Amino acid sequence: MYPEEIVIPMKQDLTSVGFEELLTPEAVDGAIKSEGTTLVVVNSVCGCAAGMARPGVKMAVQNGKKPDRLTTVFAGFDKEATAHARNYMLPYPPSSPSIALFKDGKLVHFIERHHIEGRSAEIIAENLATAFEEFC
Repeated sequence: MYPEEIVIPMKQDLTSVGFEELLTPEAVDGAIKSEGTTLVVVNSVCGCAAGMARPGVKMAVQNGKKPDRLTTVFAGFDKEATAHARNYMLPYPPSSPSIALFKDGKLVHFIERHHIEGRSAEIIAENLATAFEEFC
């Protein structure tokens, strides 16, 4: 498990702009099974989370349509919640970072790590904005 002093600022990068931390499997169920749309960001300590995923997600939710709920779990730290969230993301393999959009409890859009690495935050934001227009 990663040290808390390293993880907290990375969590705050999303929670400071309105993302809710899902810290337990029950919280994950409550968010994903809710009616409407839920964005789940699987946050992590890697460079692509800091340089591309988190900035891209923050850009995507600033303007236009966005999901009803903005949520996050942290891989390698909030292990039970993250593992439970990943069950909803099947058949995709575990991926950190990753970004999942659910509508009425069903996975409708997913961005895996290999779609984040090597891409700019702007491209990730555009990908998400397109999904928001379609599903939100």
